[in-house]
Amino acid sequence: MVIAETADVEVVGEAGTGAEAVRLAAELRPDVVVMDIRMPDIDGIEATRLVTADGGPTRVVVLTTFDEDEHVYAALHAGASGFLVKDMALDDILGAVRVVAAGDALIAPSVTRRLIGAFVGGRPPQPAFARAAQDAPAGQTAAERRPAGITEREREILTLVGRGLSNTEIAAELVLSIATVKTYMTRLLAKLDARDRVQLVILAYEAGLVSVSG
Repeated sequence: MVIAETADVEVVGEAGTGAEAVRLAAELRPDVVVMDIRMPDIDGIEATRLVTADGGPTRVVVLTTFDEDEHVYAALHAGASGFLVKDMALDDILGAVRVVAAGDALIAPSVTRRLIGAFVGGRPPQPAFARAAQDAPAGQTAAERRPAGITEREREILTLVGRGLSNTEIAAELVLSIATVKTYMTRLLAKLDARDRVQLVILAYEAGLVSVSG
């Protein structure tokens, strides 16, 4: 109801089961699907995988709670572009929908820092994009530590992405234009075989560029 009453967002469909969500996503081709985890038929994680499997424009944001961390990890691998916590403020939920619709991923540090930290600490099987990360030898500085194949500037930007900064904030931090930051982001996604910003955040943690404490 909240989304439907927002002037710049149109609700084009609603689904009561995971299977229905997959069918409607294929039929309606929405910009964003807000996907609950717990649904009849097939759960939100499998539905997310099916919705994103064809590489189409539809992006998925999953609904989660902090006591369901394991579902968040599974949703990452299934193709989710972000997470909404069920007790978030309504404005934040709408903001998240807009962010993901614009092609970005929801990585607000207040929401994801604990989740990503636990994800890295638990070391579940690493997806393909994470295999580019290299373990840092003892004594290696943060400036020397980077995933294989990226430049020093790209490492700086990946670090800031891992800290949760937006493109605008990264541009201000490094005194670059937003267009230049977007170009670097495109290169990072391609070089690291990452689908979106969420995967870059995880990779920054995996590579040791950002600590869980900050």
